[in-house]
Amino acid sequence: MSTGTRVDVSNGALHRTTADVSHGAFHLDSTVPGAASRGLDAFRRGWETQLGGGFRLPAFSPATIGDFRVKGRAARLSDVTIADLHGASATRTVGAPRGDEDLVRMYVVRQGAWALDGPRDRDAHTVSAGQFLLRHFGHPSAFETAPHTTAKILFLPTAMLGPLLGNRTITGPVDSAEVRLLGAHANMVHETIADLSPAGVHAAHSTLIELAKAVAQSRFDDTEPLLAPSLARAAKDLADSHLADPELSPAMLARELRVSVRTLQRAFAAAGESVTTYIRDRRLEEARLALIAGPGRPSVSELAAHWQFADSSHFIRAFKKSYGQTPMEYARSTGPSRPTGPTGTGLTGLTRK
Repeated sequence: MSTGTRVDVSNGALHRTTADVSHGAFHLDSTVPGAASRGLDAFRRGWETQLGGGFRLPAFSPATIGDFRVKGRAARLSDVTIADLHGASATRTVGAPRGDEDLVRMYVVRQGAWALDGPRDRDAHTVSAGQFLLRHFGHPSAFETAPHTTAKILFLPTAMLGPLLGNRTITGPVDSAEVRLLGAHANMVHETIADLSPAGVHAAHSTLIELAKAVAQSRFDDTEPLLAPSLARAAKDLADSHLADPELSPAMLARELRVSVRTLQRAFAAAGESVTTYIRDRRLEEARLALIAGPGRPSVSELAAHWQFADSSHFIRAFKKSYGQTPMEYARSTGPSRPTGPTGTGLTGLTRK
């Protein structure tokens, strides 16, 4: 079997390991001291070596070339490419690239702004923080990003998505159910790509296409088994951001992701998990970390209240079942007692009772 390489770009150096030609990946961090001046060269080398054709990198402005402070990763699955980028510096292309480009692109901007230009006025669009844009691009587009822009960009095959999109430019919030699922699946691809078998590459690619179609249609097939891992991952990401919320529950997660509670439970059950157990275990983990996080250790009653346990007794029983010790036994066993800090808000600086 022929192989390609996986490239890890750090401080301008390329680190390679073998990978199947149907997929590839590289990482880059030119935000470290001394790497900015050669960051674009390293990025271009990694992109062209690992990701090949499809989207051609444009020419950049001299200011961008001299100060390319970007941290990111990119992965390719057959004819799909996913790039996660955080630009500490601004970036700007020089003029509108020439030629044709038959690609569907999706921009998911979490921070900053990504401005797109094009050969026609209708192609100009700025994707602001908290928004996404999905469109078929028949021509390369010039672009400009603000400093500290964080975005996920997907390059998708026109054959599968072009007929669905037509001439439409689809925009909306990044926290829509469909975009949450697509983002969760894309993150799983980044985490597992080095270990994917040919069958795994095919399944991951098919799921990405189905989820991109779901974004275009503002709905997804919640009975599709391929989507169960993405649904579970999106629910976990959402739960992790609401762990201290008293409203957090399977019903709340299902409502935000626009599925039934039963569908959500089936997605977790496919991996031998349950939604309720995941929420409880994550809250216990955060409570455990708070016990050893530094001065001003919170009390048991404060932890129980903050992480939404019914009372201190319930919290202590759950903690001991998970970690084999009561919270205070665990705190004493992990290090010397810490001095009590002043009372504050949240869990930082709480006094021990």
